[in-house]
Amino acid sequence: MIKTDVAVIGGGPAGMCAAIEAANAGAKVIVFERNLSLGGQLVKQTHMFFGSQKQYASKRGFDISKILRDQISQNKNITVMTNATVIGMYEDGVLTIEHDNKYKKVLPRATVVATGASEKFLPFNNNDLPGIYGAGAVQTLMNVYGVKPGDQVVMVGAGNIGLIVSYQLMQAGVKVNAVIDAAPRIGGYLVHASKIRRMGVPILTSTTVKTAHGTECVEGVTLVKLDENWKEIPDSEFYLPCDNLCIAVGLSPLTELMWQIGIEMAYVPQLGGYVPKSNKNMQTSRPEVFVAGDASGVEEASSAMVEGRIAGLNAAKFLGFKTTDTDSKLADYFEQADSLRSGPVGEKIRAGLKLAELD
Repeated sequence: MIKTDVAVIGGGPAGMCAAIEAANAGAKVIVFERNLSLGGQLVKQTHMFFGSQKQYASKRGFDISKILRDQISQNKNITVMTNATVIGMYEDGVLTIEHDNKYKKVLPRATVVATGASEKFLPFNNNDLPGIYGAGAVQTLMNVYGVKPGDQVVMVGAGNIGLIVSYQLMQAGVKVNAVIDAAPRIGGYLVHASKIRRMGVPILTSTTVKTAHGTECVEGVTLVKLDENWKEIPDSEFYLPCDNLCIAVGLSPLTELMWQIGIEMAYVPQLGGYVPKSNKNMQTSRPEVFVAGDASGVEEASSAMVEGRIAGLNAAKFLGFKTTDTDSKLADYFEQADSLRSGPVGEKIRAGLKLAELD
């Protein structure tokens, strides 16, 4: 049995920040990451971040990943286990791990769940043709492995992910024939939408995929317009050629481990689906279990990092590890989180967080 003060499940932006804060407070930390290296979504993000300097504004995602990995590698309180999938989380606190094809047990005193999210998909005719990808897969092909996913793409989804990946596709020499979205308005930041519109890409709202066409792989799509009730408008179908259909219609929090341990959950559409109820300290209905990042509700990576810092500090504090600046750090992180969720853009997230508040 492996023992530690804090176990962090997931080595993405939230998990890395949680590990750093808990370790800096004095706790012994083990990070479990199912991939071969830390970084999560950050390693495939080539765009510059918004926010403030505290959230690494003007730095690219893969650069932020390197900064956090370097901090972790230099911290003697942190042990990293990659190629390690947490397959069980039990009521006695034990975690079961598959690490390098070996079954192991871990007993932490506190746990931070930062497992991220999975991509949602769309039902339409022939949606299993080769060449139909999730946006995360396209980013991985391009930005991690240097593989061009196709020559011409139709992007489904005008949220931030769809808009950003569309721009990255164009940077890689891929023609974006259109960005479509079933909603009547663009869901992402207008700065991203304006950038691709200036490059001649049409953004078609109230539009969805009806059928994908092709034999060996996707060769084109039939799209259809939607009315104000999200119903197909008769005789509004039109065809666009493509050899890559990219789906960017949102994410679902990965919460299976928290269901397994019996944590109180809530269905919150604004946060992507079922999420664990938690308080402002990112503490769940199991006091020794904290949550951060997309596992607590889908937001931007900047918010995930701040949540990770809050969860890591509070997990350490829960175990009695507290430094002279713990409370001032937490106050600063709470302020950062509020700032990131302020204004009209954060209205949906704020409403969702209220529904996920732990009583």
